Amino acid sequence: MCDICVMNSVKEKMLSRRNFFKGTAAAAVGAAAAGSFVAKPALAAGHGGVVDMTHTLSGTFPTYFGEPGFSTEQVFNFADSGFNLYNLSINEHTGTHIDAPLHFSADGTSVDEIPISDLVAPLCVVDIATRAAEDADAQVTPDDLSAWIAANGDIPDGACVAMHSGWASKVGGDEFRNFDGTAQHYPGFHVEAVEMLMEQTGARSIAVDTLSLDHGMSADFAAHYAWLPSGRFGIECLAGLDAVPAAGATLIIGAPKHAGGSGGPARIFAMV
Repeated sequence: MCDICVMNSVKEKMLSRRNFFKGTAAAAVGAAAAGSFVAKPALAAGHGGVVDMTHTLSGTFPTYFGEPGFSTEQVFNFADSGFNLYNLSINEHTGTHIDAPLHFSADGTSVDEIPISDLVAPLCVVDIATRAAEDADAQVTPDDLSAWIAANGDIPDGACVAMHSGWASKVGGDEFRNFDGTAQHYPGFHVEAVEMLMEQTGARSIAVDTLSLDHGMSADFAAHYAWLPSGRFGIECLAGLDAVPAAGATLIIGAPKHAGGSGGPARIFAMV
C-alpha cells in the first residue's frame, strides 16, 4: 500500500472514532437533560443530610478555667497587602474540642496519633436533657446506657457515645459554665457509665455538650481518669445534638494534628 493510502486510511479511522465519541457525549448530555442520568450521591448510602456539631470559636467562648482561650492578631490586611492573614493563639481545650488520651495520662496517645478509623464513628445520643433541666449536676449513668440499648440495640463498635443535656443552648451566657463561686454546675458522665462502656462495648469516644466529660462539680475527674488513659478519647462542647437522632447518624471528627498535642479545637459534623 502506498504512503498516501496509509495516511488516508489512518485519517478515516481517526475521524470515525472522533465521530463515535462525539455521538456518545451527545447521547449522555441528552440523557441527562431527559432526567435519565443519575449522579452519584455526595453522601454515603443511608445518609441524606449534614448537621454541624461545632460551635463557632471566638475570644468570648466559655472555658473551664474562665479565662479566654482564643485570640487573633491580624498580620496582613487586604487593603494594604492584597490579602488577609491572622496569627491565632489557642488553648487546646477551647470551644468544640478533642481530649486526647495524653490529656489525662503521662504518656498516652497524643491528638495527632488518634487512629483515623476512630474519627469516623457511629453516633449514639443519650438524652438526659429533661433531667438536666431540673438538676444541673445530672450525670449519664449505667441505667441511661441500658435504656438506650433497650430502645436502639447494641452500641456499635467504634461508636461515639454522646450526652445530650441541652447545655449547648446556654453557650452564650454565664449559665454554660454555671460557676457559683465555689464549683461549676453542668452535667457529665458518671464514672460507672464510663466503666460500663469500656467493659461491655467497643465505643472509642464519648462526647458532651458541656465543658467537661465529668459533671461540673467533680473534684476528682473520675470519668477523665478512667476513659482517657485507656487509649480512648473525648469530645467536649459538642453542638447540634438536638438535631440528630438517637441512633443512625455518623459522626465525622476533624481532629487537629499538631505533634504531641493533648487535644485541640475540632470541626465536627454528623451525616444523618
